Amino acid sequence: MSLWDATAISVGAVIGAGIYVVVGVAAGYAGSALAVSTALAAVVSVFTALSFCELAAWQPLEGSIYEYVYRLISPFAGFLTGWMWIVSNTFAGAAVALGFASYLHALFPAFSPSWAAAMLCLFFTVLNFVGIRQSALLNNILVVAKLGILGFFVVYGALYTNPLNFAGFNPFQLGALYAAFYIFFAYGGFARVAVVAEEVKDARRNVPRAILLSLLISTAVYVSVGVVAVGLVGAQRLAESSSPLTGAIKATGNVAAAHLVSAGGLIATASVLLTAILGVSRMMYAMARRGDLPKKLGRLHPAFNTPHYAVWITGAAMTGLALFVDLTGVVAVSTFALLFYYTLANVAALKIKNHKRRYPKAVSILGTATCLTFLATTLPTKPEAWTIGIATIIVGVVYYVVEMKLS
Repeated sequence: MSLWDATAISVGAVIGAGIYVVVGVAAGYAGSALAVSTALAAVVSVFTALSFCELAAWQPLEGSIYEYVYRLISPFAGFLTGWMWIVSNTFAGAAVALGFASYLHALFPAFSPSWAAAMLCLFFTVLNFVGIRQSALLNNILVVAKLGILGFFVVYGALYTNPLNFAGFNPFQLGALYAAFYIFFAYGGFARVAVVAEEVKDARRNVPRAILLSLLISTAVYVSVGVVAVGLVGAQRLAESSSPLTGAIKATGNVAAAHLVSAGGLIATASVLLTAILGVSRMMYAMARRGDLPKKLGRLHPAFNTPHYAVWITGAAMTGLALFVDLTGVVAVSTFALLFYYTLANVAALKIKNHKRRYPKAVSILGTATCLTFLATTLPTKPEAWTIGIATIIVGVVYYVVEMKLS
């Protein structure tokens, strides 16, 4: 993959459920200060993104964070990192599939949201089974399309914003921090390209560039869309909608614009799901070839050269979650797991020798501290995320211990 392909993989992973779905959840906490929460989440993301750039420049490896923590901290920490990465991105895939279903339901009410989400998971599982070149090409098309539609939303929607919708603006309330936690989920895909680093040309240069470019593009889009969405209908109405951007653009009275934004929601969430299945299957492949997961998951298909067992298991898990779990629940659990392994990624970056570093160690220290702060905010907002997250860690520990004894 080229630099553009690599950047598009991460942009495709970031701009999706966050801007089209989670923006409503975040607005419920931050109110009219939504843009401040978005910017805060971006700042937190930058510290961790620079740690990933440090790691990718050191050694671009398939499996990314799992490999780095395994080699720089310990094999056990590496296993837990990969395990929680799989959990986080499997739940994230289900979340974006549900987001897709919400926007499809807004366009065609006859479609059952849960079944539509399940069918999308299966479709993209088949596409990932066929190969990464086909997946990357489709992802590039989807990324261009959704950026164009979001650009239209910002420019056209700005003409109809009402300054009164920003009344009560308070960036210093605790709700702004809680909202930033949920928006961090949306930014979480900025390092997706690092998972497929071995499939990128000149990876030592292009993977770090792709990570920072994708974060820059995504932040500009997120902040501008958030400001316009609040200006159109206010934070309260955004929070009450399962398809908030469609609800916001309806304030213009233009039915065609509402349909176009709904179509953008379908495209955006679809592209994130595509990269989620790609990423989880490659993580399983990386862990399996070392023996941390069953060896079968590391086998490549003789015709398509893809880790087909890993692809199908990933798709099946996301399909099941999309059928039986609600959106807010999967976002909270996914974000808990994401913050867990991003904390370890920052710690791993601290282990790189000074003469090989690009950035000061203070960057990774700030990344660790901010991830832990966000993790702490999960407890009062979604205590069940801690319950499920800790239970998942325990299951991983038990599996690892049993596997070590058997081997």
